[in-house]
Amino acid sequence: MIRSIAFLSLFAAFSVAEDKPVVVKVGGLASNAPAAWVTEKPANRLRSHQFKIPSGEKDFADAELAVFPDSSPDVTKNHDRWKTAVIPMDGVPPEEAMKVSKLEVKGAAITLLDMTGTWKYRERPQDPKSKEEIRPEYRVIWAIVTTKDETSHFRFTGPMKVVAKHMKEFEELLKGLK
Repeated sequence: MIRSIAFLSLFAAFSVAEDKPVVVKVGGLASNAPAAWVTEKPANRLRSHQFKIPSGEKDFADAELAVFPDSSPDVTKNHDRWKTAVIPMDGVPPEEAMKVSKLEVKGAAITLLDMTGTWKYRERPQDPKSKEEIRPEYRVIWAIVTTKDETSHFRFTGPMKVVAKHMKEFEELLKGLK
């Protein structure tokens, strides 16, 4: 009987902990991640947060959000580098496949680079030995979030349809930084 009560108490404690929103912190600001996003262990030490964003469809892969703290604040240099990883789809001019926009958030400057096409994914982009995976019909959105304390990069990627489905949640995460 005592073991059952202890087990139920432990189970209740874990259930309550899982219901807490995951807080994404960058440069002294924080925002809650959407509840439906699955927190994952970051794939490497360069990432502070990583989420799997369920596609909800068997024919499409899940999307992913990775957060890279202490990143370069040079927007032009970063954009030039990131643009080389996405090939626009046939017939789509580069200026339509790669769009830059800004979000207004108190305490941060946010610049977005939104790209669609074939993503030449590399686990370690700076390592020439890193194997390249070709991911057609993908959408890759980089957000450069610069606060007075640091610059962080957010990379939101997945099949175009899945990213479009979760774009509002991503924007709310960024706009929620306070």
